[in-house]
Amino acid sequence: MDEPVDSKTVDPSSVDRFPKQKAFNLGDVVTDAAKILTEEERTKLEEQNKRLVTPFQALKLEQEARKHWDLFYKRNENRFFKDRHWTTREFSELLAGEDPAAAASSSPLAKPDNVERISVEKKLLEIGCGVGNLIFPLIEDGHRDYFIYACDLSPRAVELVQKHNLYDERYMKAFACDITTEEVFQTLPEASLDIVTLIFVLSAIHPEKFQSTVANIYRLLKPGGVVLFRDYGLYDMAQLRFKPGHKIAENFYMRQDGTRSYYFAEEEVSKLFCQTGFTVMVNSYIHRRTVNPKENIDVPRIFVQGKFLKPEQT
Repeated sequence: MDEPVDSKTVDPSSVDRFPKQKAFNLGDVVTDAAKILTEEERTKLEEQNKRLVTPFQALKLEQEARKHWDLFYKRNENRFFKDRHWTTREFSELLAGEDPAAAASSSPLAKPDNVERISVEKKLLEIGCGVGNLIFPLIEDGHRDYFIYACDLSPRAVELVQKHNLYDERYMKAFACDITTEEVFQTLPEASLDIVTLIFVLSAIHPEKFQSTVANIYRLLKPGGVVLFRDYGLYDMAQLRFKPGHKIAENFYMRQDGTRSYYFAEEEVSKLFCQTGFTVMVNSYIHRRTVNPKENIDVPRIFVQGKFLKPEQT
């Protein structure tokens, strides 16, 4: 159950810079304004600075990033993340038959179950596929217009994808790679993709590698191709909960299991993509409050969500 977010928690002084997402859930606040912190929240952020992750430890976390994600999937396998059936609702470009650069909200088109008849003219890449919580719901719901590529830093995650009963190399290919490097071009040529999804992935990458990651995505996309982006927003509940000893750098944290998380400002995301050559289609914060009285859950979340277009060649 979603309840309205108090508008007082959103900075009213911000001027709209780009078109915003529409609200997809009752109670969503969609804005380009950052959350206004309470005194208690400011104190929590200040407390985090009292003991930072040491430079030695931060370097080790970077060097062992693949190992930590492999261990994560060894422990959790496919039990941790829920299937993302919401993606076609909030990113209509993923619907069967939609034009990536001009998709509008619509109902999914019925597709035949015979996979031999699917069109593979268009290509989609999910970066950070995990165990397939995005790609397999697409297949289950009949959205087979794309040949799906799926990559992850963790070889163990890719192995779990390949063992899934819906995995079929007639219409998908999963592979391990570090998207921050040139490694992805060993599998995919430049200008070969129509859609790239980057959903809760960039936040797990060191901020110094954001630019190289987005630049690689730009090279992979065809002119007119689109990046579908969602990630953790600045001052999200999870950021405020970190204790001293977990902060690596500004808005960048270490979790207990050694994986890391960054919390994005909306303007920062737009700037990152624009500097690489993308055009901003939509980009905004989504303030969402999820309430479940039976389980005593009242969780305010903040995401940044956007769509970024590689312009057609002129």
